[in-house]
Amino acid sequence: MSDVLLSLRDVRQTYGDGEAAVNVLTGATLTINRGEIVALVAPSGAGKSTLLHICGLLERPTGGDVDIDGERTSKLADRQRTLLRRHRIGYVYQFHHLLPEFSALENITMPQLIAGEGQGTADERSKALLDIMGIGHRAHHRPAELSGGEQQRVAIARAAANRPSLVLADEPTGNLDPATSDTVFAALSDLIRQQNAGCIIATHNHDLARRADRVVTIVQGKVEPLAL
Repeated sequence: MSDVLLSLRDVRQTYGDGEAAVNVLTGATLTINRGEIVALVAPSGAGKSTLLHICGLLERPTGGDVDIDGERTSKLADRQRTLLRRHRIGYVYQFHHLLPEFSALENITMPQLIAGEGQGTADERSKALLDIMGIGHRAHHRPAELSGGEQQRVAIARAAANRPSLVLADEPTGNLDPATSDTVFAALSDLIRQQNAGCIIATHNHDLARRADRVVTIVQGKVEPLAL
């Protein structure tokens, strides 16, 4: 098995046509290895969300190649891309997007059931993930009964529920105070290492970015290394 989990080669993304065309990515190249956390730091409008959407197969690029676990995704039909997202990619956003009517445990169990897992096995997996996140005692609380940091840790556990190869985190600590941000980032890092997954974390927090394995940015539509 190759150590390379995600490979982007000469990825381009253009919105619109003719003189109104906007070239957001102009040849982005990036490799993520298993067990590696890469921080993506770039100003608003540089293309961070576009890059994450392409990595997560939520958008098809105008050109270039995106390989996940050695599989070329450019030729996959929409149904195949959906299955790849469901089983190999996890998402964490700035807002937790937990379902308010369900408990923390149920929020983590649900994506497993959708993927075809049995109820008992899914619940056991959910309990284990909550323990890893340090909030096993909050399993039966609904999101409104959890603190912001607890909500985000449940969201991370949910993203990891189906043992994805790749986790994409878009400003996952953006709504949290510095101390809680540290706790959430540490929980995410531990989970990535334990599962030997790969992670791209888009953040404006330079202190957190320095704790990643490496930091990249987007300059004129291309991915470049960044020293902080």
